[in-house]
Amino acid sequence: MAEKHKILIVGGGAAGLELATELGQKLGKAGKAEITLLDAASTHIWKPLLHEVASGTLAEAEEIEYLSQAHRNHFRFLFGKMEGLDRANKEVVVAPITNKQGAELIPQRRFKYDTLVMAVGSVSNTFGIKGVDKYCRFIDTTKEAFRFQKQLVETYYLQSYANQNQQRDKPLSIVIVGAGATGVELSAELHEVTKLLATYGLEGSIGVNITIIEAATQLLPALPAKLSQATMEQLVKLGISLKLGRRVTEVTETAVHTHDGEVFDADLKVWAAGIKAPDWMKNLDGLETNHINQLVVDQTLQTSDPDIFAIGDCAACEWVGHGGNVPPRAQSAHQMASAVAKSIVNRLKGKQGVKFVYRDYGSLVSLGKFSTVGSLMGSLMGTVSVGGFIAYMVYLSLYKMHQVAIHGYFRTAMLTLSNLFRRSTHAKMKMH
Repeated sequence: MAEKHKILIVGGGAAGLELATELGQKLGKAGKAEITLLDAASTHIWKPLLHEVASGTLAEAEEIEYLSQAHRNHFRFLFGKMEGLDRANKEVVVAPITNKQGAELIPQRRFKYDTLVMAVGSVSNTFGIKGVDKYCRFIDTTKEAFRFQKQLVETYYLQSYANQNQQRDKPLSIVIVGAGATGVELSAELHEVTKLLATYGLEGSIGVNITIIEAATQLLPALPAKLSQATMEQLVKLGISLKLGRRVTEVTETAVHTHDGEVFDADLKVWAAGIKAPDWMKNLDGLETNHINQLVVDQTLQTSDPDIFAIGDCAACEWVGHGGNVPPRAQSAHQMASAVAKSIVNRLKGKQGVKFVYRDYGSLVSLGKFSTVGSLMGSLMGTVSVGGFIAYMVYLSLYKMHQVAIHGYFRTAMLTLSNLFRRSTHAKMKMH
């Protein structure tokens, strides 16, 4: 009996998990292929929600366990971090697993593939600026977001305790570098940090100063100037300080320095100023990459190796007719996963792969419970600016699309009802 076609997907973000789920249902369930998902974490949270994890406002119910998802959808999950590629033998090299003391628990492993899909996402680009790696927090992964949330609580506690002992009123200062969607959304969530941290039983409260530093002269460069201005006005109303046109030159333990000589004191520093693919992808056994380590792909999302695809933030795919590449967004990852799923199904039938055509449906930014702004795009209406309830519902629908892709319509509906019930119960408890 011939061996099943081995499909290995590296990375369980939005693109990777959606692809594994779809292929599991289409190929794994029927025994037509063996689908394996490899990731260095055990659970998944939709990346656009990580700012809520970092602020502590996201319910743990939003986490998805890879093992249970794999069991329900006929694919296999492997825990581990890719560290190399052997194209000649069609193997992925997985790093050893060690404990906190550095002792090796599981040695280096190798996994075979017939078709490989790279979906490892992106990490923050520090641009080599001094002190960023050492003193800044990042929220690229669920683990990093939870670390920031823990440090936020601890720092708030220490500041509050020091203020009481020294009879002072020093606020907690948070500096966010980068005024893209991540930085802006995180700042709005952190605005309510004093109310959130009150639940930890701290006596008294302290002020929180939030500052966003951005090298560009416009907030949210991906949005039209009108929406950027509207967002800026909202943030100013919340008391968030905006420092635009300021390029960070150094980060120290206590401050952030900019090119004009200004120094911003900071108890907590978050870096959200640009992305790149992980550095270990620079020399991935001869595969072509660009200046930010992304794998260069053609219009079928194939790399320079016909047996290897790349999707999501780690893929550099030309945006035909627009100049540049397809932007690294959740909607891009969703569309890429769907296209590659069709191509792989076709491959097993001896047919041609499908061309990926990116459709931009606009950009939306959530300011928590305060506001949602953005632009919607369509062939009939062109570009339309939206805000308030309509923008919020469209923003929510993007997440629901992701949930439907990995849970199906019925389970997504049940999860939505469960969340609504939980929030309603929580609101009633607060009222009483």
